[in-house]
Amino acid sequence: MQYDTGPARLDLYKGNQVATFDLIIKNADIVTFSESQNQMVQEKTDIAVKNGKIEKLGTLNAADAAKAIDATHLTVLPGVIDSQVHFREPGLTHKEDIESGSRAAILGGVTTYFEMPNTNPPTTTKTLFEDKLKIASEKSSANYAFFIGGGSENFDQLAELEKLPHCSGIKIFLGSSFGTLLVDQDELLEKIMKNGRRRLVIHAEDEARLKERKQIAIDAADAKVHHIWRDEESALIATKKSVHFSEKHQRNIHILHISSSEEMAFLRNAKEQQSRTHGKSFVTVEILPQYLTLSAPECYESLGSLWQQNPPIRDKRHMDFLWKAVLDGTVDVIGSDHAPHTLEEKAKTYPNSPSGVPGVQTLVPLMLDQVNKNKLPLKRFVELVTENPRKIFNLKNKGRIQVGYDADFTIIDMKKEKIVEKKWLASKIGWSPFEGQSFKGWPVMTLLRGEVVVDGDTLIKPRAGTACDFDI
Repeated sequence: MQYDTGPARLDLYKGNQVATFDLIIKNADIVTFSESQNQMVQEKTDIAVKNGKIEKLGTLNAADAAKAIDATHLTVLPGVIDSQVHFREPGLTHKEDIESGSRAAILGGVTTYFEMPNTNPPTTTKTLFEDKLKIASEKSSANYAFFIGGGSENFDQLAELEKLPHCSGIKIFLGSSFGTLLVDQDELLEKIMKNGRRRLVIHAEDEARLKERKQIAIDAADAKVHHIWRDEESALIATKKSVHFSEKHQRNIHILHISSSEEMAFLRNAKEQQSRTHGKSFVTVEILPQYLTLSAPECYESLGSLWQQNPPIRDKRHMDFLWKAVLDGTVDVIGSDHAPHTLEEKAKTYPNSPSGVPGVQTLVPLMLDQVNKNKLPLKRFVELVTENPRKIFNLKNKGRIQVGYDADFTIIDMKKEKIVEKKWLASKIGWSPFEGQSFKGWPVMTLLRGEVVVDGDTLIKPRAGTACDFDI
């Protein structure tokens, strides 16, 4: 064999050019969901790829492939899925676009993303949705799908819009949005619940309470009160309302970025009660890495509005409870909620400074660092970013290392330690609140459909992403 060693701790070498397989990954320590065992497993195996699909698992001969990768001492994951990002295109491309956002994703080990509709104009029609798909087909370095925004102008069309090819579902904002995307009336929320059958994705903050309390933010003119203005009750009101109408209409919902212990306790009880009553729960739950690793007021004292996001990072009491919910199964998904703004925008006087932080590129190393700190089992992390988003959104052929699935892999080195450096960041804004921090556990190679697209810190095959399909 002729070896060509790249910057990662992997051996990529040429094998038999007239071969049974296109690629074999040797000595893979894989983490994935096992159908036969009905649980997440970690085991040793070799992986064979042909025509972009996983063809065979087991003990294999590297000489039977055109190319092979030796993954000794590394761990091979199904390609990581980030089911909540904001890539700002169209209309807000001075701070991100699909090209730069997807580049950040793939360099961070994220092979697939679902992008949100609060662009300018909002993604609320078939034409605007298809415009995004066209841009992504030409520019995206990771696999992609897009949410349609639901609101007052299109609620009666959602049952058809949700069936569009490569649509990951319908997203609604109960607070903290604008124009026709804001769903702040119960009557409208019910109309949306009754139109369509796919899982609704919900930003749950109560707009009326946020308006009532905004003077707190104006008077303080300091991001340190962000979690006081947008308090736990603001989130809990909207979360309870979402669950109530979901159960009334038996519509599946996915509540994004749960930030408080009060909400999480309510959701745990609601999921348990629904399972007893209906044999299933209609609710799934997302959490962000920030809520598990940061607390107020310390985060605002250190970086001010750079940590300003909606819902806000809260005090340590909440963080401790949220960890319990991750470990006991109440939480279903970890997403980044990547929402970049320029430093100039963030420097505006609070509360005129915009909410949102970048995170798609740091999602994997940040959470692997938590695994190394024994706060989170590796199998549980992988479940939250592969199997569960696959299952919740009915994503086809991704999220597992299983014969017949797409050969998308995030290969990680759990022992690698590295500092988040500005030169590594691909987001158009050029900054991260994690800059200068050291994490242990990093993605070292990323593959799409059996092709190496990232080796070490180098994107060697850009714009290789393809559109995701769903069972609907």
